[in-house]
Amino acid sequence: MDKIKIFIKSIYAGFMIGVGGIVYLSLDNKAIGSLLFSFGLLTIVTQGFYLYTGKIGFVKKPGELLDMAMVAVGNYIGAFAAAFLANAAHLNISSSELVGKKLGNSLGNVFLLSVFCGVMMYLAIDNYNKNRNIAFIIAPVMIFILSGFEHSVANMFYFHLAGAYSWKALGYLLVMVIGNGVGAKVFGLKPE
Repeated sequence: MDKIKIFIKSIYAGFMIGVGGIVYLSLDNKAIGSLLFSFGLLTIVTQGFYLYTGKIGFVKKPGELLDMAMVAVGNYIGAFAAAFLANAAHLNISSSELVGKKLGNSLGNVFLLSVFCGVMMYLAIDNYNKNRNIAFIIAPVMIFILSGFEHSVANMFYFHLAGAYSWKALGYLLVMVIGNGVGAKVFGLKPE
């Protein structure tokens, strides 16, 4: 697939994670919110969109890492678009408290929580690809949300929604991207 199509599909993926974030923030019941958030990943998988956290664990060649950087940028743009539209629509949601907690955590903890999320995302996609059972998408999404694991693309949406634009926020997002990649790759290297 050519790089322009991959980039466009990565923007769609970031947008769908933003939609999941909107639903999650709209509900007081976080268990139901995490269940409905999984619609974003279900849509990404069934539509063939490109989500960094769903693809990085399957990278086999060093050259593909450049594609993953492009996918992450596309996801960032899509997440920004979802946050921009949510703010423009004056939805009754806020991620400011959530973002404050994330930025108040140490970078070491954020990295470890991101690794855990990377593992969950790899297992979601790998298990779904092998079994075509949506439970393998839903359960890992609920686990990473309810456990407080850090999903870099979801956080791109939350940070945009809160207007958290700073070098610190960018640094935290980069640590999350790296942590998600490490977690996914560790499980992606398992023997078959």
